[in-house]
Amino acid sequence: MTGSKNELRSTFTSTAGGVMTEEAGAFTGELDLLCRPEADGLHVSVRYAGTEDWYTVSGSPVRTRGDEDETREQLLKRLSTPGPVVSGNEKPVTLEGSLGA
Repeated sequence: MTGSKNELRSTFTSTAGGVMTEEAGAFTGELDLLCRPEADGLHVSVRYAGTEDWYTVSGSPVRTRGDEDETREQLLKRLSTPGPVVSGNEKPVTLEGSLGA
């Protein structure tokens, strides 16, 4: 992905269940978050911190309401909050149903 002045990036640590991606399944540990405005909403991707390849977070793109920095903070909160526990295991989090998506 090429850089853009409208991109918002952050680094965060996932919970045990991780963050579900479309291409590669769940990612856990220290992750980089990339939020990029596009015509159909805010495209959200993650990668392992410091690596090259980005992966689309399940539920992306999301529709935004208001300030992009506030939206990024809401996304970070969602992605770093534990997912539901099923049969004793935390499920990965997604963006499905978040922020009006």
